[in-house]
Amino acid sequence: MQDKVLIKEIFESIQGEGLYVGVNQLFIRFARCNLNCRYCDTDFKSNLKEYTAKELAGIVNNKKNVHSISLTGGEPLLETDFLINFLPLADKKIYLETNGILFSNLEKIINNVDIISMDIKLPSCTGGKNVFTEHEQFIKIAKQKELFIKIVFDENITEEEILTCISLAKKYSVFLILQPKMNGEILELKTEFINKIFYRFINLYQNVRLIPQVHKFLNVR
Repeated sequence: MQDKVLIKEIFESIQGEGLYVGVNQLFIRFARCNLNCRYCDTDFKSNLKEYTAKELAGIVNNKKNVHSISLTGGEPLLETDFLINFLPLADKKIYLETNGILFSNLEKIINNVDIISMDIKLPSCTGGKNVFTEHEQFIKIAKQKELFIKIVFDENITEEEILTCISLAKKYSVFLILQPKMNGEILELKTEFINKIFYRFINLYQNVRLIPQVHKFLNVR
């Protein structure tokens, strides 16, 4: 069993994405990822620190006035063996932020997770391969808990991607959060285009919200 893990940073801040925008969370940013999205803005190679499960639980359990613990990254599910040890020691809600690909890893810890914020990775935006098959397998497991899906998009989003996302959302009755891609603290896309994509989605599926990265507008982490 893995009892130690490398962490990029631990900090308390306001959640700026998804359905829980505005809640106070303790963020634990894991240092590894299985993807290389071209819009990623985090340096995962420097200022890393190793923690044991007990050390991390001690930090978490001493925190007050936080809504939940956000496991973010990178990709937290790469550290499933560590999470198996850590999560039962934590005394707060667990909010998992994930790229929604490692479904077999999720299955191992699903009982100790409360909320799942899953990304759908659009090839048009990430520059990566199509992983919709993996996303569907992930959703089947994640639906055991509270689940919503974020979709980061840019001007390259395709009609096929839109229809595939809506098809998955309808099939499993999942809320979709559209998140326009940002360049640092600047919204990259024109308002007219953002509205066009939003109304394309919402005309086909009602459970859609448009929420940019609010924490960047507030200038918080």
